[in-house]
Amino acid sequence: QLPTGLYKKVLVILHDSILPYMNEPTLMIDFLTVAYGIGGAISLLALNGLFILIHQHNLEYPDFYKKLYSLLDPSIYHVKYRARFFHLADLFLSSSHLPAYLVAAFIKRLSRLALTAPPEALLMVIPFICNLFRRHPACKVLVHRPNGPEDMSEDPYIMEEEEPSESRALESSLWEIQSLQNHYHPDVAKAAAVLNQSLSEIEDDISGLLELSAYEV
Repeated sequence: QLPTGLYKKVLVILHDSILPYMNEPTLMIDFLTVAYGIGGAISLLALNGLFILIHQHNLEYPDFYKKLYSLLDPSIYHVKYRARFFHLADLFLSSSHLPAYLVAAFIKRLSRLALTAPPEALLMVIPFICNLFRRHPACKVLVHRPNGPEDMSEDPYIMEEEEPSESRALESSLWEIQSLQNHYHPDVAKAAAVLNQSLSEIEDDISGLLELSAYEV
């Protein structure tokens, strides 16, 4: 077990200063799996290393998205590495070939957690969710479901389920974002109302929103 600071230093330089010089980069899988178990920013950086091994070195790692999903808890909207988290989550969820049930689970958990998030985080995550709908049109059933659940008591989505495929997210609706249309902050209410209209095909550029602070909102 290495000191946490050393894990962080290794993980930050892994993709350009370590992996390119290894004959068998996939040998790093044990190190990255242990690093993921540390928690916080270290877990996120470890997932980035695994993502590189999956896409550049043909690593088979079926639990990748389950591990990313498990990092979604109330703290993600408050931690100092929030910008890095959503930058990497945007990268990890960029493929249009991901199954709809998986993306729907991410959309639902992010939306549920958004109910207690600060305005500066909401102004980032709502466009983030809109971009997921653009990449995965099959998930739009969450927005356009007639007679769908209107609050938590009616919602079939299982927030506590660790396996995205078992969360029943695709059976749900996005009542959380609808409720944010009544948010006390006018910019948040306006951002949430975007889902009332048909989304354009062009993704929102969220790079400038990732570092938004409470002082700028």
